[in-house]
Amino acid sequence: MFKILKNAFSVPDLRKKIFIVLALLLVFRFGSYIPVPGINRTLLQEVMSQSANGIFGMINIISGGAFGNISIFAMSITPYINASIIIQLLTVAIPALEKMQKEGNEGRKKLAQYMRYGTIVLAIIQGIGIAVSLGRSGVLYNNDFFTIFIIVLSLTAGTAFIMWLGEQMTEYGIGNGTSLIIFAGILSRLPAGIQSLLASTQATTSLMGALAFAAILIVMLLLIAAVVWVTKAERRIPVQYAKRVVGRKIYGGQASHIPMSVSMSGVMPIILAMSLMMFPSMIISAVTGGNPTGFWRGVYQLFSGAGNGWYTFGYCLIYVLLIVGFSFFYTIIVFNPVEVANNLKKNGGFIPGIRAGKPTAEYLSGILNKITLFGAIFIAFIAIFPVIVQSVTGIRLGFGGTALLIVVGVALETVKQLEAQLVMKHYKGFLD
Repeated sequence: MFKILKNAFSVPDLRKKIFIVLALLLVFRFGSYIPVPGINRTLLQEVMSQSANGIFGMINIISGGAFGNISIFAMSITPYINASIIIQLLTVAIPALEKMQKEGNEGRKKLAQYMRYGTIVLAIIQGIGIAVSLGRSGVLYNNDFFTIFIIVLSLTAGTAFIMWLGEQMTEYGIGNGTSLIIFAGILSRLPAGIQSLLASTQATTSLMGALAFAAILIVMLLLIAAVVWVTKAERRIPVQYAKRVVGRKIYGGQASHIPMSVSMSGVMPIILAMSLMMFPSMIISAVTGGNPTGFWRGVYQLFSGAGNGWYTFGYCLIYVLLIVGFSFFYTIIVFNPVEVANNLKKNGGFIPGIRAGKPTAEYLSGILNKITLFGAIFIAFIAIFPVIVQSVTGIRLGFGGTALLIVVGVALETVKQLEAQLVMKHYKGFLD
């Protein structure tokens, strides 16, 4: 990885793209400290400390601490992710949107525009929820319409600006700007996570606390190694191309393979599932002023992971089902077995022992389902691992499984994109 980064910095064009990404991430981190007006910071810290283990704590991690300060970037990129989920689901359900997606660059531009409109609408809704919740919590200097309006306007403008930053990173940088923004936010909370872990491992004796801290670090390193192994693992399907004689030349006859990654969807299922789990909790917290009771309290604990017992089990079950579902959803979008089988047939390729056409598509679909299920269950286990540890030992991991998966996944995707751009530029030092 370090060699790839070194080679990338040796190419002027790639070096420029990396510096653009770093500059935009610096702007993002700077904006995380610009406060929204009208909020009593002392009372806000008390409210946030009481909700650190709930949904507010997770939002604060994703936003890189911006939510804990209620800065203009408090909602981070969450509304944009939720809007992308809605648009993608509607694309599958509505033929007009599906046709638009297949129209090429122009169609994708229209869908991206709809996604921006959806982001603003969701940002306004979530902003109103946060502002009303803060008003009911008593942290506003003046709980009136003008103050609520200013807070909603500030939060919505901050989300729109982050969305623009992500698009600029994607267009002028080295990869998916949305993932890089989430990556930077999570990584910025790493020192606070380590500090929280040290506080959680304090035992009756310093020796026991040190041993617990060392054991957790070893387990986290093993989990990181396992995530890297699964992310880079792939199933290679052998393909043989028939010989064709065209004039005096012979085409085909060579052997190749189809690489099918175990984690083909990357970190997107985790990000989407996490955003979807946050949304109901944020709405309930906003409507009830951060103190739900009765039925809504149960729903809040179920989706925020702040409860105990059956609520924790339900939270883990819903989270796992969402991750598995989004993994299959994204894998189908990335890899279409029918399309691959048709392309093989057109080019005279076949899988040894499998007939071309429909049997090939069914064979590829069967393998795809198996490896996708394994990859989805693996990342789902990593995501709920901190919840299991906290339920069994009472130790709260400041750097959870979801954050770990996102950080490792985005880092590997970024390195892969750098490799692809180096190969495209035929960089001699890399190809050697």
